[in-house]
Formats: sequence, structure tokens, C-alpha cells
Amino acid sequence: MRLCRSISDFRAEIASFREAGQSVGLVTTMGALHAGHMALVTRARAECDRVVTTIFVNPTQFGQAADLDNYPRTEEADLALFASGGVDAVLIPTVEQMYPPGDETIVETTGLANVLHGQVRPGHFRGVATVVTKLFNIAGADRAYFGEKDYQQLAVIRRMARDLHVPTAVVGVPTVREDDGLAMSSRNVRLSPEHRKEARILYRVLTEAEEALTSGRITVAGDLAAMAGDMVHGETSGRLRAFDMVDPATFIPITGRIIGPVAIMMSVEFGSGDDTVLLIDQKEITP
Repeated sequence: MRLCRSISDFRAEIASFREAGQSVGLVTTMGALHAGHMALVTRARAECDRVVTTIFVNPTQFGQAADLDNYPRTEEADLALFASGGVDAVLIPTVEQMYPPGDETIVETTGLANVLHGQVRPGHFRGVATVVTKLFNIAGADRAYFGEKDYQQLAVIRRMARDLHVPTAVVGVPTVREDDGLAMSSRNVRLSPEHRKEARILYRVLTEAEEALTSGRITVAGDLAAMAGDMVHGETSGRLRAFDMVDPATFIPITGRIIGPVAIMMSVEFGSGDDTVLLIDQKEITP
């Protein structure tokens, strides 16, 4: 595996793959790798001749400085995982390389970035769209792989790629979960033991929502949101920040009776102050 600390070296490595007529799959990460990230690598490995990855903790997608500072950095372990997963090249750039002095260009999906979870974390999806556009341009990969857990993020990236005619195909990969159902996330390691136990509530809420909708016990969006709030606030110390229901095809919010497929995106916040951890999860349900 080739470790590249500069964009030019990374591009040169990918150019050598292209000269050999090989396809390239891209997995972008912020490090602190877990099995969910490696599922993306495995999928890329199965579908492409070469797999390249990136590790970059992107400052523009963090709303609070403390959240950026507290984000786990585990470079040595990350590189070992990538090597064991068959990654061919990894880029670890500096902030100055990704955002050169005088940098003033942003990329934003003006609709998708500012609704639903985007209202909980203003500016977050603008930061995501901007850095992913940069990484797509740097790598020029055939396919790029993203987890479906970050449901709105995946939709933002797909819309950005479509609108800007980006030739890289965006591939969604199913969420990887812990044994108790909690979606794997680099943020999970920041949870206290008590909050880690409570965090199971996200998957429990989504499972209960699926049962309620498919059985016909609940048919109205407001009632489903009320059930979620009761479960989170009644059984844990967490705070339900969002419980959004949209049409999976159009992303139009569903506010009344649920009669067709629905995508539920929820976020729950644990802790307080600089120790606050925001977790997200999602589920598509067909009643």
C-alpha cells in the first residue's frame, strides 16, 4: 500500500493505475476506522481493479470547534486496517493542501443541505459537498463508496455529482451495525459507558417504527414522531434532535398519513458541553 502525504503523489499513483487500464474505486474517510468503513473497502475491492482511500478530518463540516478537536485520530491503526483490506493507495493531506491560502470556493446543494438534519447542523452539508468535490477531482475515480447510515449526506453527494456532471459513480453501501444494533460510527468511542448503553435506543426506535407502520398500528407521521420522542426521552438521558420522515425518491417531507415508502432519519444527542455526542441513524420502510 502506498501512503501519500501530498495530492501530487496520490494523483501520480492513480495515473499509473490508469496507464495499466485499471478501474479505480474511492473510499473517503475521516479516519477512526471501523467495520463500516471496511465494508466500503470490501465493496470497492469487489467492483474495481484498484482501491484508493483518503483520511482527512474536514474542518468545514464541523459546527463547533470542540467537536472538531475531540474527533478521534488513530492514523497508525487506520493504516494497518487499510493495508489488511487490500487498499492500494491512501492520501492523508494537510488542511493547507485541501484549503490553500485564499481558498474561497464552496459547493452547496442549496435545497438538500438546508433541510432536515441540515437544520440541526447548519453548514455541515456544505462542508461535506465541498470536500467531497475536491476529493473527487483529486482522485478521478470510476466509483466512490459511501455508507447509507448517513442517508441525507449520501443524497447530497449524489445530487452534487449529478448537478456538476461528475463522472464518478456514487455507490451506497448498507449500514454496518454492532451486535446490539447500534450503527457503527467513529463517534461511538466518545460515548461514556452509560451513554453507550443508552445509544441502542436509536435502533430500537427504528425497529419499533417499522413494526408500527407495517402492522398498521400507527399510520400518521406525527404519531410516529411522538412515539420516538416518548421512547428516547422516557428511556434514556438522550435528546431527540430530529426525527424526519421523507419520501425516499423525492426527499419531500411526509407530515400526514404514511401510505407509501418512507425514509426515517433520526438524530439523538448524548452528554453535554464539550462532551456532547450526536448520533444519527436511518431506515427505509414500506408499510
